[in-house]
Amino acid sequence: MAKLRRNHEPQSRGLQTTFRLVIFLIIAVFALVGGYIWFNGIKVGTPDQPLPPQMLRTYLPSSNGDTIHHSYYSLSYLEDDEIAEWVAYRMDRKQLQVPNVDREKFYAPDDKIATGSAVHADYSGSGYTRGHLAPAGDMAFSELAMKESFFMSNMSPQIKEFNNGVWKELEENVRDWTYKAETLYIVSGPILSNPIKKIGKQNKITVPSAFYKVLLDYTGDEKKGIAFIIPNSLSTERLETYMVSIDSIEAITGLDFFNDMINDDEEEKLESTMNPNLWNVSDKRYQLRINKWNYE
Repeated sequence: MAKLRRNHEPQSRGLQTTFRLVIFLIIAVFALVGGYIWFNGIKVGTPDQPLPPQMLRTYLPSSNGDTIHHSYYSLSYLEDDEIAEWVAYRMDRKQLQVPNVDREKFYAPDDKIATGSAVHADYSGSGYTRGHLAPAGDMAFSELAMKESFFMSNMSPQIKEFNNGVWKELEENVRDWTYKAETLYIVSGPILSNPIKKIGKQNKITVPSAFYKVLLDYTGDEKKGIAFIIPNSLSTERLETYMVSIDSIEAITGLDFFNDMINDDEEEKLESTMNPNLWNVSDKRYQLRINKWNYE
């Protein structure tokens, strides 16, 4: 029997080979992208857009320590105190609208601190909690942001009732204010005058007598600023009690806030005055604090 012609078979095989190669390349690209995302701790579908490089982070305060930049926040680390004198970041509404990632469980040393940061064990048995300056709740939009928020350079010794109580209430109100403002610039840090004590076996960590938080709404129709100074202790007072001007924080800490971000006239106006009526404090959260959070 004569053999059938197969004039088109070589072409069909060629098409099949090309098709398989294209499929293989597509799979390889997805695998590489997926591997990169997994390795860097980035969760797909979240706004993983790290903050601008150092020269564009104009909202950073002056610094007496080593300035360190992470993906979503910057800090100034004081080696003599083994804590940050400030942690600064920008938070916007979009970050709060995505589902929260799982909370990180591992407190890691910060390898960017040239002299070495405090370590987890420095707090063990001290009676003080590892209190976030950039809250995990503010960094819950991204696995990378969450992971970096658990660096020990972002921790400061806080009384448990303070950390779980008034500090937590302030953090949750800040997220409320971010929703309304669209974007807030936030700086948190310790008041190091009259420190309580030192803790830590490997590193000697200063326990601050109080903490401050500075907020600036510079993107809304009505630009405004506010600051808080809260003792590192149990509190039953309302948050409004702790509201102060930004100038008050500058006078106590010697730091200069937002000098590179806004002009002198605006800076003077925003930092020298405060209007509590522009920062509505949740009564529901206050009641939760005095009835529950203070005792957890």
